Amino acid sequence: MNPQVLCGINNLHLSHTLKGARLGLITNPTGVDSRLRPTIDILSEGYHLACLMSPEHGVRGDAQAGEKVDRYTDEETGLPVYSLYDQSHRIPSEAMDAIDVVVFDIQDVGARYYTYLYTLAYAMEDCARAGKTLTVLDRPNPISCKPRGAVLQPGFASFVGRFPIAAGYGMTIGEYARYINGCYGIGCRLEVVPMTDWNPAFYYEQTGLLWVAPSPNLPTVDSCLCYIGTCLFEGTNISEGRGTTKPFEIIGAPWLNAQKVMHEMERHRPRGLLLREAYFRPAFSKHAGLLCQGLQLYITSREDFEPFEAGVLLLDAIRHTHREFEFLPPSKEGDPPFIDLLLGSDAIRQSGFCPQKFFCRQRAELEEYNRSIESFRLY
Repeated sequence: MNPQVLCGINNLHLSHTLKGARLGLITNPTGVDSRLRPTIDILSEGYHLACLMSPEHGVRGDAQAGEKVDRYTDEETGLPVYSLYDQSHRIPSEAMDAIDVVVFDIQDVGARYYTYLYTLAYAMEDCARAGKTLTVLDRPNPISCKPRGAVLQPGFASFVGRFPIAAGYGMTIGEYARYINGCYGIGCRLEVVPMTDWNPAFYYEQTGLLWVAPSPNLPTVDSCLCYIGTCLFEGTNISEGRGTTKPFEIIGAPWLNAQKVMHEMERHRPRGLLLREAYFRPAFSKHAGLLCQGLQLYITSREDFEPFEAGVLLLDAIRHTHREFEFLPPSKEGDPPFIDLLLGSDAIRQSGFCPQKFFCRQRAELEEYNRSIESFRLY
């Protein structure tokens, strides 16, 4: 059994900024110590916690994906809660005036698409402008610190991919903060409270820590790993499994023929993965209430499995075997289609798209990206 990892919240004694400061905390239900005590409670008792700030899904994790969270008063603490998941994504001036330090404590999932990364980036920019400190309480990357997938290309930045990082960005949340602060001129006065006994090769189960789901639709570590690839289906008319008990581990649609797709996938045989024909009826989101035929992903070897490549191959197989397949239109006029924002380029929509040639280019870019993040690692 590996020694239990201690997260930043367990190492508050290593911080040089928190004592005596007025704190604003960006957190959600994953902000807990190794005994599952909420960071909100720990900072309320030992420090001057002035307000809470809400990312996507809310401070208490009760909001679904994309659901806006308004300002409100937290019933447990009586503290004001400011939403950072709105049109501006910015810390309101009223909140910034009431604090000296912004504390960030959220378990991320290791994926470029996840909005917590950009909530953190905007908060860092706000702190830089206001001359305030931002302290990240570091946490594990649950799918290990192996970079995966395509690097976002210029011109495709959005709130699901703001910086040219890999689909599986291969850092802890604290290392990511150091990277964007150092490479993209944010200029934030940044402190990262490190973990102890963390190994970058660990998957979350190897840390000895208890798993708290980072959002309603990523209940397991395997769902986080599959998400690197199957999140691409959010840009299509294929269900990515939202509204089922296996989100991102199951995909499908009412018109999908799983046997056709599995036959097409036989040409590629993605390593570390088995596929099973599955039927499901989503309770909400795409195709809600309709019987869908699809595929369930089973990871047989995490070390061999390349989730991004598997997701691209599945998407490509479905569109070549089903006339009903569609990419979803842009969310607003003038924007690229959502698939481009997720993929980080428009490559998959180009005529003559070849997955293997795309993967070859992507692997070369990934090697360069891996070199660029090396000096910002803490572990």
